[in-house]
Amino acid sequence: MTLYFHANDGTRLAYSDEGQGLPILCLAGLTRTMADFDWVAPHLADCRMIRMDYRGRGQSQWTGADSYNVPREAQDAFQLMDHLGVEKVAILGTSRGGMVGIVMAAMNKARLLGICLNDIGPELNRDGLDRIIDYVGRNPSAKTYESMANRMSRAIPGFRNVPEGRWLGDAHRHYQMTPEGLKINYDPELRDAFIAGFAGESPSLWPLFDLCDGLPMALIRGANSDLLSVESVQKMRGRRPDMLFTQVPDRAHVPWLDEPESVAVIREWVQAVRSSESH
Repeated sequence: MTLYFHANDGTRLAYSDEGQGLPILCLAGLTRTMADFDWVAPHLADCRMIRMDYRGRGQSQWTGADSYNVPREAQDAFQLMDHLGVEKVAILGTSRGGMVGIVMAAMNKARLLGICLNDIGPELNRDGLDRIIDYVGRNPSAKTYESMANRMSRAIPGFRNVPEGRWLGDAHRHYQMTPEGLKINYDPELRDAFIAGFAGESPSLWPLFDLCDGLPMALIRGANSDLLSVESVQKMRGRRPDMLFTQVPDRAHVPWLDEPESVAVIREWVQAVRSSESH
């Protein structure tokens, strides 16, 4: 069920709030929506899953390129927590969502219970960024969900042994049908915001990553990821030896989070967060 609240600038933002237990704020990838977490939801049935569509995405209001940035999205996430009367949450962040979670920790660490990062870290590979720049903000040439699913299965490198119907499911979640064919379900101006944000050298989030010290952390990497390198993972684990980690075979950027390896580390992280919360 989709619900709505208003951020402090009046923007109408969509969210969902389901289940009971440990509150987990699920933050999606750059162009994605709360549907990003449909695949992992059955594995978090004992938790309270709070999801949101960032401004300009999904069912949330479009507010223009200048507002599509990680600090504003972190601020919106805190305001959703305020709207729900939730003092603290654990963050499950896919790609962009993980960056939002790290920034939230820098802004107000006391309101976070832990962070689980899905294929994202303080350093981003240029190859992965260039691939995203190639498609972000552009409508696909595919005219049907079926043709889009076929295209995704061929065009997105690094994925093998994908569950039957998964690409079709993602096509339905991340594109909308119009009389002219499929269109992206987010503001095309997100392209301008993304390019502006990564116009020069890839930003380093190491100082912010270090500020997460003390929070239970987990990291999931697609074994074939072109955005998060093995070297970056090694540095992250060197700085946080206590960080849970798994690498998901046959996945690139990003794992769906329902793979056995993903589920195992997420469940271990949830237990670590609960243990930390009870102390």
